[in-house]
Amino acid sequence: MNAIYDPQGVERAAQALWREAKSFEVQASATAENFYCLAMFPYPSGQLHMGHVRTYTLGDVINRYQRLKGFNVMMPMGWDAFGLPAENAAIKNRVPPAKWTRSNIDHMRGQMKQLGFGIDWSRELATCDPDYYQWEQWFFTKLFEKGMVYRKSAVVNWDPVDQTVLANEQVVDGKGWRSGVPVERREMDQWFVKITAYADELLDMLDELPGWPESVKNMQRNWIGKSNGVDIDFPVIDGDEVLTVYTTRPDTLLGATYVAVAPQHPLAERAAGLSVEVAEFIEVCKNTKTAEAEMATMEKSGIETAIRVEHPLTGEALPVWVANFVLMEYGSGAVMSVPAHDQRDWEFATKYGISIKQVIEPVGDEPCDIGKSAFTAYGKLLDSGEFDGLTSDLAFDAIADALVAKNRGERKTNFRLRDWGVSRQRYWGCPIPMIHCKSCGIVPVPDKDLPVVLPEDVDFEGVRSPLLTMESFLNTPCPKCGIDARRETDTFDTFMESSWYYARFACPDSNKSMLDERVNVWAPIDHYVGGIEHAILHLLYARLYYKLLRDAGLVDSDEPFSRLLMLGMVLHDGKKMSKSAGDAGDPKHLLESYGADAVRTAMMFAAPPDQSFEWNDAGVDGQARFFRRLWKLVHEHTSDGSVVELKKGDLSDAAKELRHKTYSTLERADDDFGRRVQFNTVVSGVHELVNAISRLTAATDQDRAVVREALKVAMLVLSPIAPHITQALWTELGETTLLIDSSWPEVDKDALVRETVELIVQVNGKVRGRIEVNVVAVDEVIQTTALGNENVARFIADKTVRKVIIVSGKLVNIVVS
Repeated sequence: MNAIYDPQGVERAAQALWREAKSFEVQASATAENFYCLAMFPYPSGQLHMGHVRTYTLGDVINRYQRLKGFNVMMPMGWDAFGLPAENAAIKNRVPPAKWTRSNIDHMRGQMKQLGFGIDWSRELATCDPDYYQWEQWFFTKLFEKGMVYRKSAVVNWDPVDQTVLANEQVVDGKGWRSGVPVERREMDQWFVKITAYADELLDMLDELPGWPESVKNMQRNWIGKSNGVDIDFPVIDGDEVLTVYTTRPDTLLGATYVAVAPQHPLAERAAGLSVEVAEFIEVCKNTKTAEAEMATMEKSGIETAIRVEHPLTGEALPVWVANFVLMEYGSGAVMSVPAHDQRDWEFATKYGISIKQVIEPVGDEPCDIGKSAFTAYGKLLDSGEFDGLTSDLAFDAIADALVAKNRGERKTNFRLRDWGVSRQRYWGCPIPMIHCKSCGIVPVPDKDLPVVLPEDVDFEGVRSPLLTMESFLNTPCPKCGIDARRETDTFDTFMESSWYYARFACPDSNKSMLDERVNVWAPIDHYVGGIEHAILHLLYARLYYKLLRDAGLVDSDEPFSRLLMLGMVLHDGKKMSKSAGDAGDPKHLLESYGADAVRTAMMFAAPPDQSFEWNDAGVDGQARFFRRLWKLVHEHTSDGSVVELKKGDLSDAAKELRHKTYSTLERADDDFGRRVQFNTVVSGVHELVNAISRLTAATDQDRAVVREALKVAMLVLSPIAPHITQALWTELGETTLLIDSSWPEVDKDALVRETVELIVQVNGKVRGRIEVNVVAVDEVIQTTALGNENVARFIADKTVRKVIIVSGKLVNIVVS
């Protein structure tokens, strides 16, 4: 054994062993229990950053630990390869996105291998490969045939820099999630997937996911946004129309003093024909490029129309206002306005001098001053006729019943969730497999003509998609009637590709079907690892897609991810590290200076997985020093020759103490790896164990046997985190089996039984010594031993002992004056 630790040499050797043994290439097992571990696949940006290092190290730790526990573990890897960054880089560098992307994949694959991740590379896929996206196209045509996808004109979020539509989830504080510029509202033809058809199941099944963090489930519940309310009909006075509004607060209905409609509402258009001022206001609203996300903070403005509606219960005439904060695409494009009990309505009414009528009063001591702000809490009804005195809960039902009886309303369940817009106006994406025929309308591409291959040798003129002018791509005969037709030029939102890739990993070589029977052997994923920023977008779409696959008979379970590990962010100066921000923290220099094990271990030691933390390279140096000390410790131990068989009945007290430390470390690590998923405490536990080994002076053969046992346990416990050095030292300790093929050891319960216990001794609350007593020692013996401790005696000399407090198994506190 070389006396000097050479991390690069050690890591190359270990990786060669795994490569030769094909350690991580797996097939479904008929004997061992299968375990599917997956970390969210990356976008091939060009290099790994420290966020990647954290995500994939955590996944690999789970992978290797479960291997040691006897599971047949699969951990595949692929590339979320379509998307705007490749297209923008192509425009900037004048290189085709495909070439740029595949070059990045090659580089990042090499970095992952250098870090020693236990990946089954035989299952590798990239979403930009036609072999992958042809099945996505095929499935989309089947959904189209079932009526689960459709195309319609819709008001969308338009990113003027990236020149594409964004989903509501991709608008952050009114700005595009990638470009960072304010988005605009435009009306365009878009393709949608009917996620709303699964809203109830997506919500209800969250209760069947015990392995998900409650915070993530709540984020999804809030996004789905189920609410119970009432559709209320307000007849239009001097007209045949009925204005329907939805409210979750029918208890406030008697306080409605006006209704507001969107500028695009038919009543607004009718009012514009009656008033130049209304027409001008509507025109201003149409030209205002405002994203939905900005509606909450924008200045509310409106104009009163000449149209009146009838209050459904009182018959009172209420004015109709056109307001810029009402969205036509949400609900009916109209809202019931109750200024006394809705803060937005209160601000609007106060601004325009509209009457404010209080109909709810507090039942407790909640503050209520309608002159200063709306009272939005639930309470007790007043000034509401026959409903006076009812609580809000009782009034909900009573007023709903009254509306139903008068044929002026009905109970309704609504969702905040809207259908998933999946079309994007950019080039580097999966082509949407639809054909536009003047005679037949929209026709799906037949199975025999799939995939619709995206042309990869393209030139850009500005940011517009080259597909718009590529006649060789555009022109195609209609599959139904044969006349000249044109292909769809929109491409899929990249969340389409990432919503089912995990299933394809089970059968990446299937060339006759999207998925085959192997998917049900591996799915659902046992442990899924990724950043908390994906809690809504990716996870919601993936859950939907899996249910669509289930209903098509392609998978036989309901949910794709059994257990979820959501990671906090790796920060630099308080902000998330990212390549776009220029502070991604390329691990290259750390790997060259310290090796992969030090980088992996420093990352795991820095913080619990679910916490964000500030990255500091100094942590890597600290772990490298630890590995040099560990290497030296094993070198010195093995240099002293062979070791006899351990005999538990013939051990010194010091040896017994080390065995206790060894197996308590093993027991805690098993819990940390498996139940708690807290790997930082595993690292600190191994540090403490190595310190304990170093303190033992091996005076006998049995002492050396106990040291050998402790070192082997340390290697096994540390191996999921630092697999290279532990493999090398495992071999030096006399083992011939690869460490990755070993088994997690059983805890020796006898070693955890202690005859003595160490107690801290305090004097007036300050630690002044430590004593060792028998575990069954009575208080009198403990007190006498504590008072007789040499160091303690110095601090109680010439003082009066007032009280001795004994906390069993932990400490003794001597109170003196």
